[in-house]
Amino acid sequence: MHDVNNNLNFIQKKIHQINPDVKIIVVSKTFPIEKIMPLIKNGHKSFGENKVQEAKEKWQDIKLKFPDLKLHLIGKLQTNKVKYVIPLFDYIHSLDNLKLAEKISQEQKKTNKNLKIFIQVNIGGEIQKNGINSADLKNFYDKCVNDLNLNIIGLMCIPPQSDNSNLYFKEMFKLKNSIGLQHLSMGMSSDYIEAVEHGASFVRIGSKIFGNRV
Repeated sequence: MHDVNNNLNFIQKKIHQINPDVKIIVVSKTFPIEKIMPLIKNGHKSFGENKVQEAKEKWQDIKLKFPDLKLHLIGKLQTNKVKYVIPLFDYIHSLDNLKLAEKISQEQKKTNKNLKIFIQVNIGGEIQKNGINSADLKNFYDKCVNDLNLNIIGLMCIPPQSDNSNLYFKEMFKLKNSIGLQHLSMGMSSDYIEAVEHGASFVRIGSKIFGNRV
């Protein structure tokens, strides 16, 4: 069970040589809480889940016991699940359309909780991927902040698998600066070093810590 902490420490050292301020989101989706607990007990605080139902079952009690844990929703969010996300999660990394932004705004007003939100950018312009196109980003951001009062802290991307991620990471860094945002959520187990080198402030790492999902 110590392996997961060793794996995380190894990744942390590599990242901290480039930028010690980068936050590692341990992607715990599909892994049982027994496998995650050694990391929590060792003081790691940021975890990422893809599915709202799985997160509710896994994290509701744990978050009461460890109130300083931060839970990041990194998967696609359907509008009908927003009401479950606001009480449980602290960050949303996948805001990808206006209808969803409006729903988050409505639900947050009811609960008086303001999550930290990343806009997902479809940086490769891929038809099969969610996200805001680069050309529409400024207008979408302005609407989220000015009309809906959302706390947009950064941008998130998942670059095309077949291409060189560096090109897309560079583009994301330019987009972030053009809007004046602070954070970039980009980089996973296969390309987190390149992401950090290009300005990522949050990386999402699962298999490099837990091993491959079955």
